Amino acid sequence: MASDPRILVVAPDDGVIGPLCQGLDALGWRTVTARSLAGAVQVLIDWPLEAVILDSRLTDARAGVEAMRQTVAPRRLPVLAIGADSIGWEAGTTEIAMSAAPHAAQAALRLEHLVRAAIAEEEVSLREATFAARGEALPVAEPDPAPLRVLAAGKPDRRFLALSNALAALGCEVVAAPTPYTAFDYLHERPFDAAVLWGAEDHAPALSIASGMKRNTRLYHVPAVLYLRGSGEINLAELYNRGFADVAAADTPEEETAERIVALARAHRRHVAIRRTLEGARGSGLTDPATGLFTPELFAAHLARVVEGARLRRRPLSVAVLRVAGTDAIVAARNGGWLDRALPQVGAMVSRLIRTEDTAARLSADVFALALPATRGPAARIAADRIAAVIGCTAFDAGSEHPPFVVEFEVGVSEIGPDDSPAAALERARADIGRR
Repeated sequence: MASDPRILVVAPDDGVIGPLCQGLDALGWRTVTARSLAGAVQVLIDWPLEAVILDSRLTDARAGVEAMRQTVAPRRLPVLAIGADSIGWEAGTTEIAMSAAPHAAQAALRLEHLVRAAIAEEEVSLREATFAARGEALPVAEPDPAPLRVLAAGKPDRRFLALSNALAALGCEVVAAPTPYTAFDYLHERPFDAAVLWGAEDHAPALSIASGMKRNTRLYHVPAVLYLRGSGEINLAELYNRGFADVAAADTPEEETAERIVALARAHRRHVAIRRTLEGARGSGLTDPATGLFTPELFAAHLARVVEGARLRRRPLSVAVLRVAGTDAIVAARNGGWLDRALPQVGAMVSRLIRTEDTAARLSADVFALALPATRGPAARIAADRIAAVIGCTAFDAGSEHPPFVVEFEVGVSEIGPDDSPAAALERARADIGRR
């Protein structure tokens, strides 16, 4: 049975976006097409879609963006516009504007980032309301107002220098790095909003930098763009799978490539601010002082708000419960007091292993809970199992007379149904523990 559609395509015909739709469908991003803005609005009413791909040739395409967003409010609706006209639209009209349809692998990658960012922004508004209801403001981190910082890595070349000039003309601070070694030095010394890597005669240096960035937790989310020198054969799907956020073909005008890099950099900076806002809750007087996680009372209040928000936005929602398993090693560590000493560290690990938009709580000394917005039950189990597996690889001190011990979890998951109360969903997740 086919899954429900995830992406709305609004186009007068299949001439521009048709092949992209086929590629997205093959990658699991099932699309549904509307031939007019009126049809698009009706589709958005009928289906809880995650994003829109808009053909800018459509009459009143730019005005239609706001109409579609109002239709799904308060759910945030990212829009990717494709067509020469969209490049000249006012900044902020859409999240991404491209003159030609991208490779399906690139579109899937960008859509994933856009959708997760939209869900995180929704969580910011919900968390602000939860904290305000309890008499404490959630500190909101604003994006850094300084000029965007872009690393330009590669040997000097006429076209690469032209791109650097185009970025500077858009107000970016461009730092040149002629070798991978200097590129990594700069990346570790100062923060960047994007990195553009010159393809040169071969792509080995650029691939080396991109791979290194993806292995570094601090640099993982910094968008890397490959700027091709020539039009030789290249496997675009492989490049996107290696972590490139964008690949600019040799015949793409420098001005358009610069606009695309700036859009990526702005989105990254915005995502950093959202993440800092959500992480700022850990220092609140409302959270568990030992771990920074939500207390049972705060989690119950916030979960009620998240459940209501999920219904308004027509998004799925799951909860997970992680309970410390009663293994022999854990029993011994508990009796010696070593488990109590390790649990604050365990809780801190839980808070850092969840996604930006997730909420983690400490329900009791050795029971943790997760609220996972826009997540179906099977995906929630994968996320909870991953957290348990990572923590299970960490050894904790049990004193000089005993070997270190590991903390294993029993996991239970529940997807919240249309008529579920938060308490019922949590209880079902608890009951799910040990069923596998």
